[in-house]
Amino acid sequence: MIIESIELKNYRNYEELHMELNEGTNILYGDNAQGKTNILEAVYVCCTSKSHKNAKDRDIIRFDQDESHIKMQIRKNDVPYRIDMHLKKNKPKGIAINGMPIRRASELFGIANVVCFSPEDLNIIKNGPSERRRFIDMELCQLNKLYVHSLVQYNKVLVQRNKLLKELAFRPDYGETLDVWDMQLVNYGKEVMEYRGDFVCRLNEMIHGIHARLSGQKEDLKICYEPDTDAVQFEEALKRSRPQDMKQKTTLCGPHRDDISFFVNGIDIRKFGSQGQQRTAALSLKLSELELVKQLIHDRPILLLDDVLSELDAGRQNHLLNAINDIQTIITCTGLDDFVNNRFKIDKIFKVIDGAVVSEN
Repeated sequence: MIIESIELKNYRNYEELHMELNEGTNILYGDNAQGKTNILEAVYVCCTSKSHKNAKDRDIIRFDQDESHIKMQIRKNDVPYRIDMHLKKNKPKGIAINGMPIRRASELFGIANVVCFSPEDLNIIKNGPSERRRFIDMELCQLNKLYVHSLVQYNKVLVQRNKLLKELAFRPDYGETLDVWDMQLVNYGKEVMEYRGDFVCRLNEMIHGIHARLSGQKEDLKICYEPDTDAVQFEEALKRSRPQDMKQKTTLCGPHRDDISFFVNGIDIRKFGSQGQQRTAALSLKLSELELVKQLIHDRPILLLDDVLSELDAGRQNHLLNAINDIQTIITCTGLDDFVNNRFKIDKIFKVIDGAVVSEN
């Protein structure tokens, strides 16, 4: 699959923009704060309906405007697709595929698979569990619509249960309905945990060899899914937790508290790893994600590299660049230095200057 073109209107610092992309490597270069990352974000939003920076729609819309538009032309297996996205400040976004409006964002998933790698991802291991859960959710939602349904329903029930826990102080009689919410939370929660466990297991199959090569065969990396509670025991754990839940007025156990652990030669590098080990493991994780997506969709995803090359040493740069030579890639960087010009083939170059993009070839 490839992105053929993208159009923006009133998107962040872009009043209007039209770009024709090459199916190979596309470079966006320019000084900081010119809008390079905004283009990558728009691509990600158009493919997933969400920002990779976790920004809300109203923060994406250009200052002093009430709405924004993204249009993207995609070709997948020689079949053209047009995605139109209408972002609004105070209303849900509107999405159309080939001119036909869709009711749920989940209908968008799978048309274009995208993998994004930014400097923040290098900190995914040392950051909190929410970052690692978000990594799982963002990728699984693109790959599995059943997971989307389970996750959305789980989150809806979780919100309602937490709301009920807060109201019990004023309406104790509402406590009789907790069993109904708990039953739904358990049903959807078990599905979420099963999908996450399978995803991490598949990643593990990829990551072992990738990390061994990155570390010069010196390190063995294993990732483990750490559910907050076992799927089989979730119902019982929820019952045990209920008194404390009622006291703290929130749900204290479930998939919303899951995590992933990373072990290098048996050592948990979230706690005891060096910064270099954590960054190498993060790179291995993203490369494994890329390979797993290729395997599952039987196609090549679109790769977005947001100024990440400057954060890697020469060895890690080589491994990353060797992995992307057969897929469409959009890379942002601050300059076309000798590294960019000499290390790999560039198919199209764009210079970004304060909300304007100029093609240089």
